[in-house]
Amino acid sequence: MSVRRMTLARVSVAALATISLAACGSDDGDTGTEDPPAAAEEGGESEGDELSGDIAVDGSSTVTPLTEAAAELFMNENPDVRIAVGTSGTGGGFDKFCNGETDVSMASREVKQEEIDLCAANGVEFEELGVANDGLAIVVNPANDWVTCMTVEEINAAWKDGSTATTWADINPDYPDEALELYGPGTDSGTFDYFTEAINGEEGNITQNYNDIGEDDNAAVIGVSGSTGAMAFIPLSYVTAAGDQVKAIEVENEAGECVAPSEETVQAGDYNPLGRQLFIYPSAEALEKPEVLAFVEFHVENSGPAAEAAGFIGLTEEQTQEALDKVASLTGGR
Repeated sequence: MSVRRMTLARVSVAALATISLAACGSDDGDTGTEDPPAAAEEGGESEGDELSGDIAVDGSSTVTPLTEAAAELFMNENPDVRIAVGTSGTGGGFDKFCNGETDVSMASREVKQEEIDLCAANGVEFEELGVANDGLAIVVNPANDWVTCMTVEEINAAWKDGSTATTWADINPDYPDEALELYGPGTDSGTFDYFTEAINGEEGNITQNYNDIGEDDNAAVIGVSGSTGAMAFIPLSYVTAAGDQVKAIEVENEAGECVAPSEETVQAGDYNPLGRQLFIYPSAEALEKPEVLAFVEFHVENSGPAAEAAGFIGLTEEQTQEALDKVASLTGGR
């Protein structure tokens, strides 16, 4: 179980119920399943204004805890709606979504052109909605006392395809001749895509000399905590959950300023290039079902409490309104 999942598991239903909600949500449905059912064909409103039906969500492991928190909040108020949240990675989620197997896809990066083309070929229309902010942190072992801030060029020297760096001195001669040990997610991870493009200039561009931890970011925390010369890139929320097991370093941004990863710096856009938005992609067909529309709107409107429960950073007011406007554009303002 990852740090994110352990953190989320500690959020009780009772605690979630005390959060002031912007809309209604539902119940005792099981979230976190690895294989959600195919997108439901039936559902909608039952007697009165009650919502019912199944909602299938899949995708990014980074976004999963956020959507699980939103789903828990939503189902607490809508007991006849069952939301199944699976984790196939951003790329795997889009494969299912574009083949009509899910209602909503979760992503920790923007949709790729080939994924847009696949959805178009299958007649799947969708919209990209921001649901939270997040940052990728560069973390090192707490015993690392030689680095507090790194430039993008230094990070690139360690992580780029073809890198020959085996010690910290190979990155910067001012660093010690300490063996370099790298940990990072696999190719199905949106975190992998985001990091490689932001740091190495191209998605998928990465050294072969790193420990591939797949979709389990907690494995990177464990690896870094056990090796003085280790380095990893992980979602910012894992840093908070990891406590003193790892040390997050500052990154020199486009303005030449060393900026520490934090909620404030990510929301302000100062922590670049490793600050980002997280997304969900509902299909236009799924949004025709009232339970899906209600959940998507709820997910966006409750970005703050859901993000807090899952260890993310909520949307700003401007980001929230932009996402709701996009939902309205798909539904004709229903």
